[in-house]
Amino acid sequence: MKEKILEKATDMFLNLGFKSVTMDDLANEMGISKKTIYTHYANKTRLVEDSTSHLLCSISNGIDHICALQKNPIEELYEIKKFVMLHLKDEKSSPQYQLQKYYPMVYGMMRERQYELMEDCVLDNIRKGMEQGIYRNNLNVDFVARIYFTGVTSIKDQKLFPINTFPITSLMDEYLEYHLRGIVTPKGRKILNNIINSNQE
Repeated sequence: MKEKILEKATDMFLNLGFKSVTMDDLANEMGISKKTIYTHYANKTRLVEDSTSHLLCSISNGIDHICALQKNPIEELYEIKKFVMLHLKDEKSSPQYQLQKYYPMVYGMMRERQYELMEDCVLDNIRKGMEQGIYRNNLNVDFVARIYFTGVTSIKDQKLFPINTFPITSLMDEYLEYHLRGIVTPKGRKILNNIINSNQE
C-alpha cells in the first residue's frame, strides 16, 4: 500500500503541485481513508521527501539507460531532455517552484542529490564529445558541467522565467541549443543542426 500511495502522490504532486495537493485530496483520489495514509507517512513533509526521492531515482535510472545506449553525445542530451520532460509532465503546475517555496529543506536536499546524479552523466557526455571531435578539445570539463547544471536548474526559476512568457518545453529546447552551440566543433554543429531541423518538421 505504501508503494501505491507514493506512486499516486508523486503523480498528483507533479500534475497539481506540492502545495496544492492535500492529504484529503490524495485519500479521495485513491478511495482510501486519510488514516491509512498516516499509518505509512507521519505527515505530508515525509511524503513529499519520499516523492522527490522516488522521482529522482526514476529519472536517474532512465538517464542511465539512455547513456548505456552509446548514442553520440549530442543525441544523448536531446534524448535525456525528452525523457525528463515526459517524466516531469512538462511541469505545468510548476512543482519545483512550490517545492522551493513551501518545502525549502526538501528542495535543498533534492538539489544536492540532483547534482550528484547529474555530475557523472554530464562529465561523461562532455568527455565523450571531446574524444569524438564533436565538442571542442580545449573545454574546461568541470566548468562546463557545472554551468550546464546551474542553467538547467535556474531556468526553472519562475521569477526569472515566468511560465506564461517562457513555456517550459521551448525553454528547455532553447537552453540545450544555447549550451551545445557554445561547445561544439564544426562537425558537432552539423549534427546539432540536423537534430534541430528534424525536431521542427
